[in-house]
Amino acid sequence: MTRPAPDAPIETRWEGRYITVQQQGTWEYVSRARGIHAAVILAIEEAADGRHVILVEQYRVPLKRHCLELPAGLVGDEGVAEVAESAAQRELEEETGYQATHWRTVGEFFSSPGMVSESFTLLVATGLTKVGPGGGVGGEDIIVHRVPIAEVADFVAAKRAEGCGIDVRVTMLLAGGLLGDL
Repeated sequence: MTRPAPDAPIETRWEGRYITVQQQGTWEYVSRARGIHAAVILAIEEAADGRHVILVEQYRVPLKRHCLELPAGLVGDEGVAEVAESAAQRELEEETGYQATHWRTVGEFFSSPGMVSESFTLLVATGLTKVGPGGGVGGEDIIVHRVPIAEVADFVAAKRAEGCGIDVRVTMLLAGGLLGDL
């Protein structure tokens, strides 16, 4: 596809509460509405029985099935100015029931840049303490998984065999790049 001129107008084809469909030249793509983006959390627990990663599983309508993911949420989705770390703190507790004492921002990433302009900030959370049940809010029905790091590959393979979708960000755990830095 030909790259549109930088000054080519961007037309909004459709806009909802959370996403917009836009077109610039012949290129169509999806954006988050109102400039919101996501915070994704790589939560690592150090415990007497070893190191664990906290994963979540929830039903995703576009996939029509459950998906295994890192905890995540939208930054500023309620119309209140918010930074990625405060959104990550809130989402980690809502989704998993954990709080973290140490946070490190890894950077901004794009999950499907040929189709979606959405970015996410990846944060590493350590010093975890379980403070609640997790499971999300408002009927999210999130399943929390505490997985030994040494068993992540087998766990992901088992979830895939069950028919669970696997979020692309989980591949970071399989590649081990980030885990080696912790």
